[in-house]
Amino acid sequence: MSDSLQRYLPDRAFPPYAFLPGRDPHPTRDPRGHSYTGEAEPEAAYLPASDWGENEEYLFGCDLYNAGYLWEAHEAWESIWHPSKHDEVQADFLQGLIQCSAASLKIPMGQPEGLLKLSQQGTKRLEDVMKSVGPSYMGLDLASFLAEFRAFAGSSPSSAEERPLIELER
Repeated sequence: MSDSLQRYLPDRAFPPYAFLPGRDPHPTRDPRGHSYTGEAEPEAAYLPASDWGENEEYLFGCDLYNAGYLWEAHEAWESIWHPSKHDEVQADFLQGLIQCSAASLKIPMGQPEGLLKLSQQGTKRLEDVMKSVGPSYMGLDLASFLAEFRAFAGSSPSSAEERPLIELER
C-alpha cells in the first residue's frame, strides 16, 4: 500500500492474511480461516450513495483493496451490494468494483483469461455508472480509475500490486 494513501477506516484491523483461493483455508467456511465464526454473517443495511462517507463496509472494502486483500475487498463490497440491488446505479457500481477486485485476484491465481474477462465486465459497469451519474460516484473519480484499470488489465501484468488504487475524494 502506498504510504501516501490514507486508510478510510484506520481503526479497523486487516485480517492476518490475504486469502488466495487454492492456497489458503477459506476465510469463512474453514475453521482455520481468518474470519471463521461458524455463524452466518448479518446482512448489511442499505445506505444511499450520498452517505458513502458513513458506509463502513464500502470504506473498508476500499482499504482492503488498496492493501492487497482482494478477496476480502470483494466480500466487503458484496455484503452491501446485495441490499443495494433495488438501487440500480449503486448496485452496478459495487458490482463493477467487485469484478475489478476479482480480476486483480486472477493474477496470482495464474488465470490471465479471468483477469481480462472480469476487468472488461467490471469496467463496463463502472463506465455505465459514469454515463448515468457523471465523472464521480461514491467519492471515486470514475474516469481516472477506469483509464488506469483498463491500462493495467491490458498490460499483461505479472503482479496484482501493479493495479490502480482507490483514492476517494474527501
